[in-house]
Amino acid sequence: MKKEDKLKYYKWSWGDRYDGWRVRKVDPVFSVIPYFLRTRMDAQNYFEERVQIDHIEAFIKAHKTDIPDLSVMHVVMASLVRLLSQRPHLNRFVMWNKIFARNHMNFSIAVKRSLSDEGEETLIKPFFQPTDTLQDIVRKTRQEQENNQQVGQQNSSDTISKILGLLPDLAMRIVVFLLLWLDKVGLMPKFIEKASPWHCGIFLTNIGSIGVESIYHHLYEFGTCSMFVAMGKKSRRHNLNKEGDLVAHKSILLKFVMDERICDGFYYASSMRILSKILSDPTVLLSPPEKVIVDEGVGKKRIDL
Repeated sequence: MKKEDKLKYYKWSWGDRYDGWRVRKVDPVFSVIPYFLRTRMDAQNYFEERVQIDHIEAFIKAHKTDIPDLSVMHVVMASLVRLLSQRPHLNRFVMWNKIFARNHMNFSIAVKRSLSDEGEETLIKPFFQPTDTLQDIVRKTRQEQENNQQVGQQNSSDTISKILGLLPDLAMRIVVFLLLWLDKVGLMPKFIEKASPWHCGIFLTNIGSIGVESIYHHLYEFGTCSMFVAMGKKSRRHNLNKEGDLVAHKSILLKFVMDERICDGFYYASSMRILSKILSDPTVLLSPPEKVIVDEGVGKKRIDL
């Protein structure tokens, strides 16, 4: 993580991690829940949202000149970044029974270097700012893809995976145990965290790009990811309009798997309504948000005021 990628809201203090601030002002119930629901697998919630995309595709067509390479996935990504800028509790994570507010905003995205069954797959991890516009999202994502898209090219994630794959079984078990423990206490080497796709705010997969419907994908125990979002293929549906006539429209299905320990169900539900509202009018993504909401649960003086 580069210095400019960090969110500059609070100074580091005792109890914080290098990748997040300790959340201290939290409902007593939520301070206890992580001790009972000790893993993300215990705390997974599932949610799905079907999104009409006829207006999004028209929007993309209207901006194909000023925003090259713009796609539905970029609009979804920008909408999620905008959502995190307004609903900061979604950018939290739980580690070692404690809740932390992530001090950065990033996605992990699985991409194919070539579209075939034998094509290499890699993971990119672009970083964003809460004030980023749709243009910023497209530019930063494209830059990450260009840096990792060439066949045969290896990024840090590929290199570390290859090295670990050479270890014998016993050594692999020891290394993984140490990494899990070091991650729990916030002492894992930063170059591992930088390369790890599991240390991210949102893990996003666009399986619709290969013609597959969306799935519920589990969260990972290693890392800090609290939300997994899967985009499905485009499909044509028919709905009744106000006049009672059947009208065809295109849509995609988004499926979310979320860690319920970082915020309550009402916060999640209202956040999903906000996401739906953003996706219904992607023009709002062309400008920065009027205001960025900061996670006040950290409970200490802000330095960005």
